[in-house]
Amino acid sequence: MAEHKHGEMDIEAQEKTFDGFMRWSMRTVIAIIVLIIWMAIFIT
Repeated sequence: MAEHKHGEMDIEAQEKTFDGFMRWSMRTVIAIIVLIIWMAIFIT
């Protein structure tokens, strides 16, 4: 059975996935904030 050594695993795919998720999340949050501000200005 192979021994696991800390820090040797290739995590490039996980890092790319996390970066994409964070980028998507930030864009979604910004879009929601803009929508709320737009609604507060024009739908009152």
